[in-house]
Amino acid sequence: MTEAKVVDHRYLQVARTLRKEIVDGVYPVGSQLPTEHELCERFAVSRYTVREALRRLRDDNLVSSRPRTGTLVVPRPSADSYVQHVMSINDLLDFASGTRFAIESVAMVGIDDDLSVRTGLAVGEQWLSVRGARQAVESASPLCRTEYYINREFAAVGRLLQRHDGPIFPLIEDLFGLSIVEVQQEIVAVLLPAELAAALDVEPGTPALQVQRTYRASDDRVAQVTINTHPASRFRHSMTMRRIRG
Repeated sequence: MTEAKVVDHRYLQVARTLRKEIVDGVYPVGSQLPTEHELCERFAVSRYTVREALRRLRDDNLVSSRPRTGTLVVPRPSADSYVQHVMSINDLLDFASGTRFAIESVAMVGIDDDLSVRTGLAVGEQWLSVRGARQAVESASPLCRTEYYINREFAAVGRLLQRHDGPIFPLIEDLFGLSIVEVQQEIVAVLLPAELAAALDVEPGTPALQVQRTYRASDDRVAQVTINTHPASRFRHSMTMRRIRG
């Protein structure tokens, strides 16, 4: 593993830990985070890594930093919308921060023609289907409807889901000793049919964004496909691109 990849992984770990502590109220709005030096000592990382983690929290509108005043926790964006920043597979671990996943059904399903079109999976195959809604902890309305389709070889992961709020793919990695190395994402604009609109507390025909992700393991197997359907007013996708200088 290259040094750059190690640094990237560590700053994301620091950012995830601090984000969870902010969400949990360890650092309430208006409070000050520990100094860069204190964070370096706590996490045993370099100042560069800490600065990258704090930059990530600023990008997520969780903190603000000013010279001589340190890093302050600021009010979070409205719970009625979900802002997603994705730069790497590791970033998908942040998906559940401040949310909970209410499971409605877990069952093996056969892939029919309609489901094949929606997921890209082969007709006739059996996959574990997990369906439910993801909500912000402090919001009554769902952020999105979520469908997981998990390769039947990994269906045993279903036994762990009732006590699990986060992404499923890390459970698959841990249980079966594999690595997810590629996630293909497609975002499509749709109009919500009546049944789905009712589940999301919006009017039928409301514009929505459907985010489909296909997770591939190192042996090129599809481990999981997810479909998240967000009313357009509750979702914003943010991506930062940087020029690579050779």
